[in-house]
Amino acid sequence: MGGICLFNNLQLTKIMSETKRGLNFIEQIIEEHNEKGKYGGRVYTRFPPEPNGYLHIGHAKSICLNFGIAQQYGGQTNLRFDDTNPVAEDTEYVDAIREDVEWLGFKWNEERYASNYFQNLYDLAVQLIKKGKAYVDDSTAEEIAEMKGTPTKPGIESPYRNRTVEENLDLLERMKNGEFPDGARVLRAKIDMANPNMHLRDPLMYRIKNVEHHRTGDAWHIYPMYDYAHGISDSIEGITHSLCTLEFEVHRPLYDWFLRELDLYRPQQIEFARLNLSYTIMSKRRLKKLVEEGYVNGWDDPRMPTISALRRRGYTPASIRLFAEKVGIARRENVIDVGLLEFCARQDLNKVAPRVMAVLNPLKVTITNYPEGQTEEVEAINNPEDESAGSRKIPFSREIYIERTDFLENAPRKYYRLSVGKTVRLKNAYIIECDEVIKDENGEIIELKCHYFENSRSGSDTSGVKVKGTIHWVSIPHAVEAEVRLYDRLFTDESPNGHKDKDFLEFLNPNSLEVVTGYVEPHLKTVKVGDNLQFMRIGYFAVDKDTTDEKLVFNRTVTLRDNWKKKK
Repeated sequence: MGGICLFNNLQLTKIMSETKRGLNFIEQIIEEHNEKGKYGGRVYTRFPPEPNGYLHIGHAKSICLNFGIAQQYGGQTNLRFDDTNPVAEDTEYVDAIREDVEWLGFKWNEERYASNYFQNLYDLAVQLIKKGKAYVDDSTAEEIAEMKGTPTKPGIESPYRNRTVEENLDLLERMKNGEFPDGARVLRAKIDMANPNMHLRDPLMYRIKNVEHHRTGDAWHIYPMYDYAHGISDSIEGITHSLCTLEFEVHRPLYDWFLRELDLYRPQQIEFARLNLSYTIMSKRRLKKLVEEGYVNGWDDPRMPTISALRRRGYTPASIRLFAEKVGIARRENVIDVGLLEFCARQDLNKVAPRVMAVLNPLKVTITNYPEGQTEEVEAINNPEDESAGSRKIPFSREIYIERTDFLENAPRKYYRLSVGKTVRLKNAYIIECDEVIKDENGEIIELKCHYFENSRSGSDTSGVKVKGTIHWVSIPHAVEAEVRLYDRLFTDESPNGHKDKDFLEFLNPNSLEVVTGYVEPHLKTVKVGDNLQFMRIGYFAVDKDTTDEKLVFNRTVTLRDNWKKKK
């Protein structure tokens, strides 16, 4: 595996500004196929997830590749659920996968299931038995593993390898009918126990699982293995280019063997490097452990790398697609810095997210010369990157909240925010100057007394007062209380998977979530779940699904800038 790919802002900007690129190796293969007329110039792909969990950012890359490459060449893509293991699969995951693919902006040609082909697969297994190319093995899983040998030592043939065709057919049918317990027998392909490719040493085709299937119920008691079902499913659907991650490269000879022995149409399997992301776990098993043991609050916890979690956190489909594009398609495994994903989020959100004012660490300011009880409205542009977004009115009054970090009692000379005797502009409103600091009995600052310059209102300033700093604020009488969830990276280590002597849980970030009570402008009473916003000078936020009519809840998507390296 290669090293961490680190990006600074200059490098990221350069990457994002590239407008022209050469063909990747998959495009080159397809171009060559089209030139030679292979597959009649068709490009037909499939995205084949197993419905045993929620999709993550690695799957998003595969989705973008499979659907994107087909669109690029005027082709189509099937969504196929690889539902061959009823023990782990559920309709909950099927529904979630559909939602994720649609949310990313893709439409599939047909929705298929490996279970659609259970009868086809069984009939083809019978054909292989009749050809002398498959047999029923009574050996245990441990015995089969022992007989397989090692990469440098040939395997040993099973004592059941030379059963008669009639006996194999009888046993397979009885397996199908549920006459035997789980694990009692398997069906194996008869290939070559001395082959240097371990996957060709009489691989399993079927195993007994007396479990109800989420689609076929109890109709079947045997279920096909992935290596057997996958290529045949591709063939049945007329897939032209079966795009898989690199770990399936050594499986390709078996993919081709089944199709060749059964004289079936043969798609081309092509392997590409899977996505590895720093500070991130991609293993479904480990993600499931995080969920089931309560380290996170479900599959869509915004700290998780699942697509549903990224959606809840506030990532947009466009930002995920942009990320997949910039990561690109390669043959070599490496690790992408999660900073690139966050950069892509900022790139898109900067264009689409309305700017609003929110105060997360409030400090009260009383403007002593502003009339008591008076309220006026100031004009604010919703998004300077989008003229069509228009503007809104914000109430201004005598008492406001500012961020506590925007005031220093003893400020250095080049401090351009608020301090005693110093001036600052309130965004879209007036210039104020701090006159007095009010503290409690513990010496904690609880209030600032300031005065404003009446003729300094933004857009019509005739005060002549020069200021170098602008800060945001909210009017206290009009402020809306909100729960704000400040999410950070779930792990403190760049490679939480990469330590043989340590459990990945040791690298959990204890500060990955901070919940604060903030105050937002009253306009935000109208927001809807999933809306993206920029809290000015703070970061990008999204309205969480926990929001109700009585309570606003916001999730931080990303900060305005990458602050992680500063923390370290």
